[in-house]
Amino acid sequence: MTQAATQIATPALVLREDRGGIARITLNRPEQFNALSRAVLDQFEHVLNDLAGDRSVRVVVVAANGKAFCPGHDLKEMLAQRTPEFVGPLFEKCAQVMLALTRLPQVVIARVHGIATAAGCQLVAACDLAVASSEARFATSGINFGLFCATPGVPVSRSIGRKQALEMLLTGEFIDADTALAWGLVNKVVAPDALDGAIDALCRTLLAKPPAALAGGKRFFYRQAELGMEDAYKEAAALITSHMLADEAFEGVNAFIAKRKPSWPT
Repeated sequence: MTQAATQIATPALVLREDRGGIARITLNRPEQFNALSRAVLDQFEHVLNDLAGDRSVRVVVVAANGKAFCPGHDLKEMLAQRTPEFVGPLFEKCAQVMLALTRLPQVVIARVHGIATAAGCQLVAACDLAVASSEARFATSGINFGLFCATPGVPVSRSIGRKQALEMLLTGEFIDADTALAWGLVNKVVAPDALDGAIDALCRTLLAKPPAALAGGKRFFYRQAELGMEDAYKEAAALITSHMLADEAFEGVNAFIAKRKPSWPT
């Protein structure tokens, strides 16, 4: 038997399926409720790096197999390797994955079912949009285990109000899907059996929009959020000027005047 034949293949912990301009990324560790081990984060980052340069993909959906979306980091793995050399790079890797989602030119939608806690809640908040099952629950529960959910707090505090974010971070208590909707953590809540239909409808809406304007608009949105108002307006004026002079706007405005659907340039 050759050496290659004796090697054990690395399991696919993060799956990717492309269909009609949509890439579905699925966390595939259902026995562990899709906990974010180092191996999961490595595979997740690899998939995102591939997507960043894939112009055939317009929308990305982040989903999960099994009973839960994601409970956060793999606490058993961290306890087994409780050293600065392992834990520090692990959290840095997770931060890079979350930033990669924000930096993708495609719109990213979280498809949330079951629980999304700690870094799992961070993942929901890091996505551009989120649609949740009515049975979904959310928490930044680290405080219950002696940990302040500092890294989840970064996107969560940028998605919901300050008082609501602090309530989640300081109490660690669960909120239900309707509360997550009211607070702005998710965009829509639907019945469990309607979740895929709602995701498909949102994807179709986004696929009908001009791709360059979506990518540029997403990039601008996150950038301007960190700027003062005067600088944000300067950035906004530059972006909308470039869009107005681009082929997409020429086609879009002409289509509006002619009362027809636009045919976006590729």
